[in-house]
Amino acid sequence: MSRVEHAHPGEQHRNGLGSRLNWLRAGVLGANDGIVSVAGLVVGVAGATTDRTAIVVAGVASLVAGALSMAGGEYVSVSTQRDTERAALALEQYELDTMPEAEERELADIYQDKGLSPGLAAEVARELTRHDALEAHAEAELGIDPNELTSPWHAAWASLAAFTCGGVLPLVAIALPPVALRVWACAAAVLVGLTLTGALSARLGNAPAGRAVLRNVGVGALTMLVTYVVGVLFGVTTR
Repeated sequence: MSRVEHAHPGEQHRNGLGSRLNWLRAGVLGANDGIVSVAGLVVGVAGATTDRTAIVVAGVASLVAGALSMAGGEYVSVSTQRDTERAALALEQYELDTMPEAEERELADIYQDKGLSPGLAAEVARELTRHDALEAHAEAELGIDPNELTSPWHAAWASLAAFTCGGVLPLVAIALPPVALRVWACAAAVLVGLTLTGALSARLGNAPAGRAVLRNVGVGALTMLVTYVVGVLFGVTTR
């Protein structure tokens, strides 16, 4: 039994670290979305007009709409996931209340399938069930920690903040320089930002950084090129 007791805190630590890395990775991707989305729009508008006010207003509108859309989508998604997890936990609790012996045998079978001997698996299942039956069964059978269900509001605010942080970069980069340097300054700032987010996301995922950066920068550059051409084709003349 001691080997299980000593392993459990480490397992919790790894699960907690993985959860934090997932949140950080989601934040990086949210910032990346903000950079590409807002950059594509403001560069497109800059191709259509040199009016700084029009470009800034369009950029701010894109930033606000994109951030709210990301937050709303994340809230709905996580709420649905949380409802599903709660329903699964309620069913598990019902089974524990109505057929505890069968559930304990099921838990023992899970640990036996993981490599424990039948006797040790039965002992582990008995001790874990005695300590916290729902938590033990939820983690082993469902992969859910009943004490750490993701909050929809936390996810929504995190998405909103990440998108906003990314979207501010192209908006500021295109609003401050003079007309002749506006698009080039924005493009340079965006490519630097995408290089950083690509490298960071690759590092978090233990993937090759070079390939991730090239993909990230390529998508961003293509987005700005296409929207700029569209802006030029449908441009207006300002006086």
